[in-house]
Amino acid sequence: MILQVEHIKKFFGERIILDDINFYLDAGECLGIVGLSGGGKSTLAKIIARLTDCDGGKIFLCGEDITHSNDNDFYRDMQMIFQMPEDSFNPRRTLGASIAEPIKNFLGKENLRGRVENLLMEVGLPKSYAERYPREVSGGECQRAAIARAISINPKLLICDEATSALDVTIQAQVVALIKKLCAEKNIACLFITHDLAILKKIADRVLVLEDGELKNLSESKFKEVLQWSD
Repeated sequence: MILQVEHIKKFFGERIILDDINFYLDAGECLGIVGLSGGGKSTLAKIIARLTDCDGGKIFLCGEDITHSNDNDFYRDMQMIFQMPEDSFNPRRTLGASIAEPIKNFLGKENLRGRVENLLMEVGLPKSYAERYPREVSGGECQRAAIARAISINPKLLICDEATSALDVTIQAQVVALIKKLCAEKNIACLFITHDLAILKKIADRVLVLEDGELKNLSESKFKEVLQWSD
């Protein structure tokens, strides 16, 4: 088991954002979590990625309790793809330099240039894009570069937090297909969080609904209701 989330709780003042969240994720599996905007999906993603603290519960990554870990070594096994790819890159650094950073930190500096170029081609970008800046590429191209960076250190878990919602429909489909292909080829577990159920139907093996702070299995009756949330 790659990810185990147990009894996670989160409060903002007296408001319950997440209430007793439990789920698991195996290698090579894609779990979709869908819910209304503002319903706590991104908060859940940030808690799992240790970008914010929970108010109760535990998170296990590859069997290790990372709930309150201050050791960034676990990012070797977990990477995240955000909603706005251009905001996740340093605008003063080339895409190649940003993609190379986790490689240097976790795998070493050997043949960095070649590794970065291979990663760019793997996500469907010319290797010359290593010299481009985030402002010089489209949103879809920037998200492909973000995917290249995320897979650069061969993580066991990929968290996609609304990773396609800022893209147009055609590019969304291409990016979803790319993530699905890479996760299948590399046996990466994927947590795909979105408000768009139509996207999840193309990538998720299982779907959970985040509603009123609780996770619920997607029943047939609920399916039609949730589908209306899609933009």
